Amino acid sequence: METKVYINSDYITLGQFLKFENICESGGMVKIFLSEYQIKINGELDNRRGKKLYPKDVVEIEDFGVYIIEKQ
Repeated sequence: METKVYINSDYITLGQFLKFENICESGGMVKIFLSEYQIKINGELDNRRGKKLYPKDVVEIEDFGVYIIEKQ
């Protein structure tokens, strides 16, 4: 199932995204989460918490789902 994530800015970082979607509670948890789970952004593995996500980007998180970034 795909979930649309609406942002007000031009982009959101992967770390901000994980906190925004309540997948992680804090920046420290984001770092641990990224070391334990495979995350694909537009089909490519990426675990950089500073990675910028733009509208139309697709984020796939193992065991969590697929998210599509949309501009609000």
